[in-house]
Amino acid sequence: MIPVTKPFLPPIEEYNKYVKDIWQRNWLTNNGPLVNDLELNLKEYLGVSHLLFTGNGTIAIQIALKALNITGEVITTPFSYVATTSSIVWEGCKPVFADIDPQTLNIDPSKIEAAITKNTQAILATHCFGNPCDVEKIQKIAQQHNLKVIYDAAHCFGTTYKGKSIFEYGDISTTSFHSTKLFHTVEGGAVFTKDKALLRAMALKRNFGHDGTEKFDGVGVNGKNSEFHAAMGLCNLKYINDILAKRKEQCLYYDELLKNLRVQKQQLLDAKGYNYAYYPVVFESEEMLFKSKAELEKKEIYPRRYFYPSLSSLNYVQSVPMPVSDDIAKRILCLPLYSELTKEEQRVIMRLLLRVQNN
Repeated sequence: MIPVTKPFLPPIEEYNKYVKDIWQRNWLTNNGPLVNDLELNLKEYLGVSHLLFTGNGTIAIQIALKALNITGEVITTPFSYVATTSSIVWEGCKPVFADIDPQTLNIDPSKIEAAITKNTQAILATHCFGNPCDVEKIQKIAQQHNLKVIYDAAHCFGTTYKGKSIFEYGDISTTSFHSTKLFHTVEGGAVFTKDKALLRAMALKRNFGHDGTEKFDGVGVNGKNSEFHAAMGLCNLKYINDILAKRKEQCLYYDELLKNLRVQKQQLLDAKGYNYAYYPVVFESEEMLFKSKAELEKKEIYPRRYFYPSLSSLNYVQSVPMPVSDDIAKRILCLPLYSELTKEEQRVIMRLLLRVQNN
C-alpha cells in the first residue's frame, strides 16, 4: 500500500533515551526541560524571534485570535484545511471568505478589500501547501484598514520568503507539528510573533492564565504540550535537513515523470524558499480526477483530495459562491509524498496516471 503520506520516525533507540530521562525526572508536562529545549532549538533552526510550543496547530490559531482580541469578522481563505475556518467559528468570530488566486492557490489580495466591512478585525490567511501568500500586499491592506494579520502556516516548516522564515510575517503566525507534517512532534503546533507583549499574552493563554503558581492573569486554556511530544520533536529536528532535501528530490522527480500529464501545478511565490511539503496537481476536470483516483486506488495507492470541499460550503458558515476555490477544490489531488517513497513507486504512480489520461 502507498498512502498519501507516512510520518518520519527517528531511530527508536534515540527516542527511548529521551523517554528514560523523562522517567527518571518524573516531569511529564507543564513546561518541562524538553519543551524548553525544543523551543530554543526551533527558534535557532528557524531563525525566528519568539515561539511557543502548543498542543496542536488548531489551538495555536485559537490562542492567536484570543491574544489579538478578535471578536468580529475575520477575512479568510475558502481553500485550506477545515481547522482554519472552524477555529474562527469556535472563537465566536465570523469568517468572511475572499476567493483564491487560481495559480498560487492562496487568498487573492485583490479580493480582500471588497470583503472588508466596519466589523472586520483581522485577516487569517493560509500559506497553502507551504507556498507563501503575497505577504507584502496583505500587510499593506491590513495597515490601511487597521487590521490584524494571522497566518495559518501549518504546511510551512522550513519555508522562507526572501531569505527569512515565513513564520516571521504577520502579527502572529501559527503552525502544525502533526504527524502528517514535514516536521512533527506526533501532535503539536506553535505560535510565532515578533511582539514580546503578544508572546506573553499567548504564554498565559496557553497555560490556563497562570502567572505563577497562585496567580492568574486572564482567561486561558490547556494549550501546552508534553515532554514526550517534545522528545519526538528533538529527535526529528536532527534529521530535518535530510527530510527537506529528500522531499525536494522526490518533487523534482515527479515533475520529470509527469511533464506529459495534462495537469496544472501550483505557482510558487518564492521557489528558492519552498519546502516541497506536498505534491498537488489540478486535473482538467473533476471527472478526470475521479478516474485517476480510482485507478490509483485499484493498486492500493491512496492520494488525497487536499482540500475538498471548499470551506465556504460548510454547513456552519454563511454559504457564498467562491468560483475559483469551488472549482479548484473539485479538481485538485495531492499525490503520495513521504521520506520512504521510492522512485520505483513514483514511476508506478506516473504510469497509472498517464494510462488514464491516454485512454
